[in-house]
Parts: sequence; structure tokens; C-alpha cells
Amino acid sequence: MRTLAGAAVAAMLVAGPAQALTNQVVNGSFEDGLANWTIGGGDAQGFAPVAIFYNSNAGYPGGAFGEPVPPDNSANPSTDPVGDRAAYFVTDLANAQSLTQSIFLTPGTYQFGFSAYAPGNGFANAGDARFRATLLGDTIADYLVSTGPVQTWQHFSGRTTVTTAGFFDVSFVFDTDLVPAKDVVIDRVYVADVPEPSSWAMLIAGFGLVGAAARRRQRTLSAAI
Repeated sequence: MRTLAGAAVAAMLVAGPAQALTNQVVNGSFEDGLANWTIGGGDAQGFAPVAIFYNSNAGYPGGAFGEPVPPDNSANPSTDPVGDRAAYFVTDLANAQSLTQSIFLTPGTYQFGFSAYAPGNGFANAGDARFRATLLGDTIADYLVSTGPVQTWQHFSGRTTVTTAGFFDVSFVFDTDLVPAKDVVIDRVYVADVPEPSSWAMLIAGFGLVGAAARRRQRTLSAAI
């Protein structure tokens, strides 16, 4: 029985570290403003993306022009806390205005995603906005703000496999062409490694061995009685 229990513990210990989900994106919750993010694209109006504060009545750049934005309450599995801030795209004349971060990844399987929100005051504007999210070369969001929910946090996610180590971009692109136009708030951007199938198999096998050991011990006790 000692051998069985030892094997079970070993299997779980090996599987354990592979399950830890660590966010590879630095400042994915924008608690440090837009540190580690690069602003790109064009903006003929002069309203660059900013990190606003939740539940703030302030105007730009501290808030969403007087509308308090509630903290992200979507089903976002990011290990980053919601915190106090989120990134805000608001200019009415954006030409592929973007926020981008380049991250280094080793081979493996990764889950990635983010949360998005459309403030009500922007949603009421006549101009539309197109918002795109490209993570690790895969587009996981590409929509007109007018087609989505208003004042509701949404979670977008995807999964991909990296076969060669290197740098990969996490990029958000915002386009508008009419004054005034709709806005977008994003938060909790993440790219996290996920357990390989072999790790899950080892974990399941470990639990199976624990169960077998318990049953064998029960039979031994019953025989002794």
C-alpha cells in the first residue's frame, strides 16, 4: 500500500505545477495606468487611450466623461484582481488606434482573453465604433459596438498552441469615423498557460491510485476483523 500511495502523491506533485495559471501579460488590469502598453495608430481628435478609475464621475482622462463604470463582473478567469482601473478607448476620430504589448512565450498551450464594456453615454452617440482584439495572432473579437450589449461586461476568450518560442503581440484596435462616436472600456487582459493533456492524465491517474489504495486498505481492515 505504501508503494501505491507514494505513486499517487508523485503523480499529483508532477501534475500540480503544470496547472498553475500565470498571466504572461504585464499590467493586464491597467492598475499601473498604461505602463507596458504601446499606443499606436491615428487619432485626429487627440483623445488617446487612458486608464480610467471605476465608479468615477470624473471626465476624461480620469473617468468615462462623467459616467461611473462599474468594476468588471464578467466570467473572466484572469488571475489578476479586478482592481480600480480599466483602459478606455474614446476618441471620435480613430484610425486603427491601438494598445499593444509584446510578450515572450515558450512552446505550450495558452488560454487568452479580456473583458469589454460599452458605456451608456457613448452608446447613445450616433457614430459607431469597430473594436478588434488580436491575441497571439488570433482574432478573438471583431465587432461594431452598436451590435453588442450596453453597460454590460463581456468576456472574450480563445486558446492557441505555441510551437516555437518567441515574442507575440497582444493588440486592441479601435476605429471610429463620426463625431460623436461610441466608446469601449477593457480590463483584465490575460494570456495564461494551461495544463497539457498529459498533465491532466497524470492528475487523474493520481486520484485513481489514491482511490485504489483506500479500497485496498478497507479490504485489509475487513479481513483482519
